[in-house]
Amino acid sequence: MIVEAAIDNDRRDLYPPIEPRQSCYLQVDDLHSLYVEESGNPSGAPAIFLHGGPGGGTHPKQRQFFDPNHYRIILFDQRGSGKSKPYGEVRQNTTELMVGDIEKIREHLKIERWHVFGGSWGSTLAISYAIAHPERVVSMTMRGIFLMTGIEIDWFLYGMGKFFPEQHTIFTSLLTKEERNNILPAYYRLLTDPDPAIHLKAASTWAAYEGACVRLVPQPPAPKGADINQGASTPGPDAEPEDPQKTLAIARMEAHYFFKNRFKPDNYLTQNIGKIRHIPCITAQGRYDVICPPDTAYELHKAWPEMKLVMIPDAGHASSEPGITDALVRATDHFRSLGV
Repeated sequence: MIVEAAIDNDRRDLYPPIEPRQSCYLQVDDLHSLYVEESGNPSGAPAIFLHGGPGGGTHPKQRQFFDPNHYRIILFDQRGSGKSKPYGEVRQNTTELMVGDIEKIREHLKIERWHVFGGSWGSTLAISYAIAHPERVVSMTMRGIFLMTGIEIDWFLYGMGKFFPEQHTIFTSLLTKEERNNILPAYYRLLTDPDPAIHLKAASTWAAYEGACVRLVPQPPAPKGADINQGASTPGPDAEPEDPQKTLAIARMEAHYFFKNRFKPDNYLTQNIGKIRHIPCITAQGRYDVICPPDTAYELHKAWPEMKLVMIPDAGHASSEPGITDALVRATDHFRSLGV
């Protein structure tokens, strides 16, 4: 089912802010330790939030997509992200390992089945996890679908410049004329250069390019302390994080995954979607999402016709845009009716 969302005054907002009830660090291998937190109802229906990036980290507002009286809300920072350690680390950092991390969190928290929520890169990870462990997933709530195919990565590196040519010019200004024809390996080299003067400049430029494209209507720079992860794979709407190391983690991690951790075959997720078509799923997609264009969500829907695809007619990529927020909150409210 494909639904065009209405533009009206009856849009849902986030639930009120809440604090975590408890948090911990979970050692998942000899290198990585993940920050994991719980909020909401300790006896409620478990729901796990998969943040974007990769490398974006979680933010307190992400707890607010869920009814705290109904859900046991689990947020965690993925490998190399947020409060997890070591920060910005790309070694031992793959999609398969992250899928395994989600299972380790489930087992650590003694959860049998749970609701899964993810946007942009978080949708990539949500689908990957569900394919690997369909028996553990009660429902899926997604937005800004990203399947990490070559077409999508090329769009990010080249195609977005058709809509944001001035930002794309700045993005490629660090590269030679020859390198601009093969952006990804050139940027990966800059982002992994040992010289901070080189890798921090590259990260800042990458982040500014992505951040400029995240919303339907670009916003002024966010104030210090604002949510820097409203776009699932961006350090913030039109703003860089206060800490340049956060910018580096996001840019380096994204380049690492795009360059070193592609699916084989390229269409792995849609090829295996038959394993999860029985799982109830609602996806919100901004009609004018430049970072994750709606044709990707449409292709996923063709492979998974049971998925409810809600097109938001006045939104881009950011989860904070009113139509996206409305659709996501309505989705988690809808799934309250499902048992675990």
